Amino acid sequence: MITGKLDFNFRGISSYPLGRRLLLIVKNYDLSKLTEQQCRDLLRRSEIDISEYSSIALEVINRVREEGDNAVIEYTAKFDGVSLGEKGLLVSEQEIEEAYQRFDTKTKETLHYAAENIKRFHLEQLPSEMWMKEIEEGVLAGEKITPITDVCLYVPRGKGSFPSVMLMLGIPAVIAGVPRIVVCTPPGIGGEIDTATLAAAHIVGVKEIYRVGGMQAIAAVAYGTETIPRCRKVIGPGNAYVNAAKRLLYGVLDVGLPAGPSEAIILADEFADVHTVSLDLLIEAEHGPDSASLLVTHSKELAENVEKYIPELINNLPSEKRGFVEKVFNNYGGIVLTGSIGESINFINDYAPEHLEILTADPFSMLPKIKNAGEILMGPYTPITLCNFLLGPNAILPTGSFAKTFSGVSVHDFLKRSSFGYVTEDGFARVKEKAAHFAELEGFWAHAMAVRKRV
Repeated sequence: MITGKLDFNFRGISSYPLGRRLLLIVKNYDLSKLTEQQCRDLLRRSEIDISEYSSIALEVINRVREEGDNAVIEYTAKFDGVSLGEKGLLVSEQEIEEAYQRFDTKTKETLHYAAENIKRFHLEQLPSEMWMKEIEEGVLAGEKITPITDVCLYVPRGKGSFPSVMLMLGIPAVIAGVPRIVVCTPPGIGGEIDTATLAAAHIVGVKEIYRVGGMQAIAAVAYGTETIPRCRKVIGPGNAYVNAAKRLLYGVLDVGLPAGPSEAIILADEFADVHTVSLDLLIEAEHGPDSASLLVTHSKELAENVEKYIPELINNLPSEKRGFVEKVFNNYGGIVLTGSIGESINFINDYAPEHLEILTADPFSMLPKIKNAGEILMGPYTPITLCNFLLGPNAILPTGSFAKTFSGVSVHDFLKRSSFGYVTEDGFARVKEKAAHFAELEGFWAHAMAVRKRV
């Protein structure tokens, strides 16, 4: 819950067409007068309640576990409307190569440019393979770092083409040295895989790709089928059905960070440019109707001007994207008007957005005050667009307020640590009595005996 009495208004935006323009009607809310349920509605995400998807996800999981490929193929036909026919589940290396060659030079250069920036950023995350410290004379302890042996990268397709997800997942996995990298991604209506995703896989060097998505993909890598290998971990964003399957399979495999529908907050003050704020407010809103996009500001003038300016920008979008944005501002988007910059920051830390963009006079002064955000982008020349594709930091980030406890995808998601120790004879003589006493303190007599009676 939001703590303290914050004197601000929430502008939940509804819309209706007026000719070719969009008229926005803003409702005002005083947070100090809101009920607990209204506060929850203000902070809600579309992905939080997955109960309605759990029963079908459980059915799919059980069928795939028992029937393998046949169930995967059946559900792909049922949910995606795709008959795999002779194509089969595995994408050939020839398909991957042909997809890459199909693109023009400019597109290839763009993908390579993004890949190189992402690689440079994630190489900095790679830890030392091993470290060791002498705790005291003759007593040594340390850690060794090893990659997870096999990981499935889940690359969605539903609302568009996402080669960026392939790069953001594949590059840190390769840098980490994962021996077997598997990709699951939904097929198109003819069984084909998104060309840009395959081109990105070619650049990364990932070659094992399966044309399957949704709940059936998560179940397949959790248990393995005749064709699809079992993996220790699956990571990547998905819709509510995918998230429901992941949560049900928690414990069977590592399901990675919670990454659901896109969400963003633009933090702005009275010095922010209306045009820039309005543009950037639409970025995550166009991902889909279940996205969340909020402007948080204590400037009433800015809030009113953005409200007036957004319709002009929305009408420049293609019809599908315009529909997404309109629904976002009817559901999980809007303008939050606060009483001060401090109250804005309190709201943001409670919301814990996936993306946070700071458009204030001194964005670096805001940075230490932000405690919960998947990523923090500062200044008018660092729109979310850059980080989504090619700035370098990973764009697969925790959603649904999980930024309070989770971090974005990194090399560390593909690594595990094993601690080790070594004690010399002299070192053992110094620590054995304390170890035995500690064991007896917790009632472990065999522990103590193993130390005291050691020759």
